[in-house]
Amino acid sequence: MLLDWAFGWRQAVALGIGLALAMPLPAHASRIWDWSYSGAGIAAGDTFMTTDTANGSGYYQIVGITGSRNGDAITGLQPTGTPIPGNEPYAVDNLVSLSGPQLTVHGFGFATAAGDFANPFYADFLPSPGYLEFFSASPFTPVIGPEDSELPVVFTAALATSVPEPGSSALLLVGLAGLVAAGVGNFDRGRIARVRPLSPHPAISARRRDWPAPPARNSPRPTSRKCGTDARMAIPSRPPRH
Repeated sequence: MLLDWAFGWRQAVALGIGLALAMPLPAHASRIWDWSYSGAGIAAGDTFMTTDTANGSGYYQIVGITGSRNGDAITGLQPTGTPIPGNEPYAVDNLVSLSGPQLTVHGFGFATAAGDFANPFYADFLPSPGYLEFFSASPFTPVIGPEDSELPVVFTAALATSVPEPGSSALLLVGLAGLVAAGVGNFDRGRIARVRPLSPHPAISARRRDWPAPPARNSPRPTSRKCGTDARMAIPSRPPRH
């Protein structure tokens, strides 16, 4: 009874912990986007990652970026609130929206493996608003040099999928481990329940069968162990006094 209770208690606790940890948590997940832009002699794009929720204006914060520009691999996102080198003082805000305009007047920035920088943004100050890309290359002078450019581009971005944060994935694995532990406990319980008590050794059982049966309670009193007669007759009588 106690063994059954112990196994039942362990199984219930493991199952409860597993289900609790396997439940989805309200933690924020990251959204993956497909993005691209192109123009005269310009082709850039791939994916970036944003926060799960938009701000009050409907923009999502970009937190990571991958891709290339004209075959040059993108190596990192320009920190929010800072300008790309050579485009001071125009800081980027790294915001993107599902509906147009999808970028703000500040846009987002990134660096490439060749050491160049790009900042696509939405030029709402133009007579005909549209997207521009400011491209900056060494030596990063305060004014636009022959190595720099600011050209119109066509920008698009669309939501691809949502991925859980690493912490949520780890908790999910822990929850699954709890469920597995509950199954193992149930298996052990069934295995122990099938164990039979040990039987006596065959030799001991045979000896027990050879033992003589005890005498019946109503059997006559045994005679003397020496002569087979009544023990009281073996005691000599006292000689008479004279």
